[in-house]
Amino acid sequence: MRRRELISLLGGAVAWPLAARSQQPAMPVVGYLTAGTPEVSANAVTAFRKGLSETGFVEGRNVTIEYRWAQNELARLPDLVADLVRRRVAVIATPGSVPAAVGAKAATTTIPIVFSTAGDPVRLGIVASFSRPGGNVTGVASMNHELLAKRLELLVEAVPRAMRIAVLVNPNSAFAESTVSEAQGIASKTGRQIEVLYASTDSDIGTAFASLGEKPVDALLVTPATLFLNRRVQLATEAARLAIPAIYFARENAVAGGLMSYGPDEMDQYRQVGVYTGRILNGEKPADLPVLRPAKFEFVINLKTAKSLGLTMPRITLSRADEVIE
Repeated sequence: MRRRELISLLGGAVAWPLAARSQQPAMPVVGYLTAGTPEVSANAVTAFRKGLSETGFVEGRNVTIEYRWAQNELARLPDLVADLVRRRVAVIATPGSVPAAVGAKAATTTIPIVFSTAGDPVRLGIVASFSRPGGNVTGVASMNHELLAKRLELLVEAVPRAMRIAVLVNPNSAFAESTVSEAQGIASKTGRQIEVLYASTDSDIGTAFASLGEKPVDALLVTPATLFLNRRVQLATEAARLAIPAIYFARENAVAGGLMSYGPDEMDQYRQVGVYTGRILNGEKPADLPVLRPAKFEFVINLKTAKSLGLTMPRITLSRADEVIE
């Protein structure tokens, strides 16, 4: 074979795989949208990626994830979701953020959306029903807001002397009004008083605790909100400063120094969002994927915090715990 023919043949061999690669489908892009911040969402992101990997998708290898963080500023959500819609992402995932889920649903009826919410998604108008969500939206409902009565029961059991209980609520929550009403109803039946505190920003949290310096309470219940998860260290620090025993809605709050937490396994919820996202990337339709409910609930007690408060946890309360931090 002559030299010119050999060069021509080799050139064609090199060009073929380049052409083949250019014809391969583009890597799918997933939009990850939440009202929170990246700094405190590392575990949630890890769980989401794990769920994706269970369906065959690994970030950077065969899927791209575009992260959008509202940094606890809900007013930024419309612009963030609009940007994802303009980019025509394959799926929008909204782990742990009701405002993000609602905003995404309002922005598109064609791009699949996978959510995880703390409350009933049917009541929120996100889906038509649990078994048949319909449209382009499905996900995981932790039903965390529905656990208020159980948290109050555990708090009173651990702190029997608690007659005046503060309830911290984010007024921007779709469940704020019903949460306050339910808490007051439970309190009236048990002869206790409820002091409602509202906080929708970081500074509001400081203001709320400052008011407790003037109106002391015996215990504190923190209701589900992305803000309260993101500011878990601040909440634990403020409660410790005022020596207030508190119960929270997520294990991460107890790990950060809160006295107790009771709620669904949040990390498993985020993993399931990743699984559903991967299944949709593989061709399944959101309307055919029923909304999942939590399979596991966790009751966590931080004994180090109890000791610092001078609180002896009742044996029966300790026996109920799924995890005790010592």
